[in-house]
Amino acid sequence: MLQAGQLAAVHSAIRWRSEVQSLATTFETNLRHQRKAKHLTQDQLAAMVDLSSEMISKIERGIAAPSFTTVEKLSEVLNVPGAVFFGVGLVVTSDNARTRQLAKIQTQLSRMNEDQLVRASKLLAALID
Repeated sequence: MLQAGQLAAVHSAIRWRSEVQSLATTFETNLRHQRKAKHLTQDQLAAMVDLSSEMISKIERGIAAPSFTTVEKLSEVLNVPGAVFFGVGLVVTSDNARTRQLAKIQTQLSRMNEDQLVRASKLLAALID
């Protein structure tokens, strides 16, 4: 039987593992989103950051974790702050139909010029109000 201290340590380890898995999921989701928003294939991105396409695929599926150097290269190539991959300033939820639809809309919005973005904002405001 586990003692109170041991039980607390087990709960802490489980909570830490969950947070690490969540961070990995956030990273892989945001990397995939940023790559697709720039209209890049995994092969193209891999060549730009000196990795194999297999490694990019593994990172996007959460099978492998990138080094800090790789995160910096990805950030530079995709022209986003490295923190974006970790969800800073972004909302990342589970992979379901709503999430996929929101990601698709965000990608479409990111491709708009300023005038189109203003019009889209007005349309959304009219729909919501």
